[in-house]
Amino acid sequence: MDSAAKDEMRPTLSPGSSCPGPEWPEQERAEQLARGAALKWASGIFYQPEQLARLGQYRSREVQRTCSLEARLKSVMQSYLEGVQTGVWQLARALEAVKETREALSQARGLLQGMSQASQPLQPLREQVAQHKQLQALSQLLPRLRAVPAAVAHTEILIDAQQFLEAYVSLRELEQLREDTWALLGVLELPVFQGLDLLAEALGQAVEAAAGTAGKLAREDPALLVAAVRVAEVETGRTTALGQAPRDWRQRCLQALQEGLERAHFGSPLLPVPGALAEWLEALRVALPVELATAEALVVPCCPPHYNVVQLWAYTLHSGLRRSLQHLLTGPELGAADAFTLLHWALHVYLGQEMMGSLELGPEADVSQLEPLLTVENIEQLEATFVANVQANVAQWLQNALDEEVAEWGRKQEPNTDSSGSYYSPLPAIVMQILEENIRVASPVSESLQRRVQGMALSELGVFLRSSSVSVLQLDGAASGALAPVEAALDDLQRRICRLVLEALLAELQTLFAALPSRRWLSSPELLESVCKRTERFCRDFWRVRNPMVQVLLAEAERAVVLQYLRALMQGRLVCRGADERTQAAERLEHDAAQLQQLFLGLGLEESAHCAPVLLALRKLLNLHDPALLGLEVACLRQQFPDVSEDHISALLDLRGGLSQEQRLAALSFLKAGPPPSPCADRRALFSLVPAPAPASASCLRSGFCA
Repeated sequence: MDSAAKDEMRPTLSPGSSCPGPEWPEQERAEQLARGAALKWASGIFYQPEQLARLGQYRSREVQRTCSLEARLKSVMQSYLEGVQTGVWQLARALEAVKETREALSQARGLLQGMSQASQPLQPLREQVAQHKQLQALSQLLPRLRAVPAAVAHTEILIDAQQFLEAYVSLRELEQLREDTWALLGVLELPVFQGLDLLAEALGQAVEAAAGTAGKLAREDPALLVAAVRVAEVETGRTTALGQAPRDWRQRCLQALQEGLERAHFGSPLLPVPGALAEWLEALRVALPVELATAEALVVPCCPPHYNVVQLWAYTLHSGLRRSLQHLLTGPELGAADAFTLLHWALHVYLGQEMMGSLELGPEADVSQLEPLLTVENIEQLEATFVANVQANVAQWLQNALDEEVAEWGRKQEPNTDSSGSYYSPLPAIVMQILEENIRVASPVSESLQRRVQGMALSELGVFLRSSSVSVLQLDGAASGALAPVEAALDDLQRRICRLVLEALLAELQTLFAALPSRRWLSSPELLESVCKRTERFCRDFWRVRNPMVQVLLAEAERAVVLQYLRALMQGRLVCRGADERTQAAERLEHDAAQLQQLFLGLGLEESAHCAPVLLALRKLLNLHDPALLGLEVACLRQQFPDVSEDHISALLDLRGGLSQEQRLAALSFLKAGPPPSPCADRRALFSLVPAPAPASASCLRSGFCA
């Protein structure tokens, strides 16, 4: 298309023409504002009469301004229309160019389809050319392929001679030749390369074996260790060919190193036989720090920094020792000496300065943050084994000592006397010395073992004091009260032990009863459930005590808990604010009484010895809806519990709340005017041991069996 034709296609617009377009939404508003502004201006100008003389001048000036604005508007519109005309012309040219391009692309597509069809007969020729190139490349590689068997044999010799670097270079040359062959033949594997993977595995095993004796090689042949590590590092960092699995020789070396360390120190032939544990542990005490020092001084320079050799050595030795001890503890039960030796060694010697905590070792050798050698279950097992063996030995010794004492006192010769002329026996001092010696030996090991041995000592002492052999000291025909002093001493000992036990229980419960009574106590059983859980945990071992002492302990424990409960109620911490809260408090007392009864019945306490029913009596006092009947309830409470005082009743009325002064005095008057309580021999003191409203003392055991 020529330029003249293109010029004819351009749209033409007359200079004064305008295109109709959509009306502007703001046009009417703009005209109104303009008219208003003009009227405002005109009214301001012609407001005074003298301004009317200049009306012709204003008119001519406004006409000139209007003509100027119209000329500017025509110029702007003309420029806009010329731009639109140019754009329409350019769009027309672009449309024509697109049509021409489409026609050219269609012609090119046809040519390409024709060329594709023409090239299909050439495909066999291409395949022959490719085969020719493969044969040509193979003919060039043929001398190298013929040398492969000899190179494989040479590499095997290098591996056997532990020349790892040379063997690895030869292996890589062979593998590179195989990769080049693969590039030519695809996945086709030539028979000459079939043993190459086995050769690589043989080299890997040789490197792995060298790493397994790293400590020995570091002392005797560090160059060999360095060569093995370098081969493993290079092979691990190498990018493998497509389709070939990576060989992580670094990980194999690290694993072989750990296994070699464990074999050297914790192999099956090295585990101790029964009775030789102390010698084995002593050998480890000497060997393990030496092994770590060797690693730090000799092995570290032979390995890359990221191996963290000292840390790896420490972890491996610690883990191997831990597994060995676990295996040892699953075998036959250790004797008392071995159990004690292992406990002391694992808890004190192993991490001490003479071993893993030595100042000569660097911070990388720290094993204190790793898993402990012995778990909590292991420690409990060893402590139980040690205590059981010691207890059996102590029991046998005490029995033998008592038998000898009985035989000594049964001789016709008069017994020894002390300076005061009294008969004297060294047996008590010897017994206490033996028990104290066992406690002293156990105390440096752990606090738990010390407590176990102390418990064992008290248990055996109790058995010794209650031994039936004491009866042989009573002469035939002697009065039945001849052993009364001995029985009194035993009773005194039992009371003191009972008091100590219950003081420990009250110390545990003190913080719980400090929050009772309270709003939380009214709405939730959590507080008493916590009390019951701690009490049950504390008293669960009472079954080990023989009757009747177990009943005494349980009865005194139940009374101590009830007294603490009563003492908390008397403190004035809570005042019920209405009938609903009084009902809640009464229900809480009923629930708590039932829970305490259930707890101690489950522990084996006879129901007749329970003190918890006192809470049910207090419940009636709180739950009474008619204040006029409070006096009767107070009198009934006095009949059931004669030791209740006016202060106690006053504190309970404070807890109940909602009473006037007259109602309060009327209820208290029944306490004085009521009938005296009926005598009952089996009543135990309760309220007399509960000060009101002063705070309770540290111990409630003022009277009763344990006083």
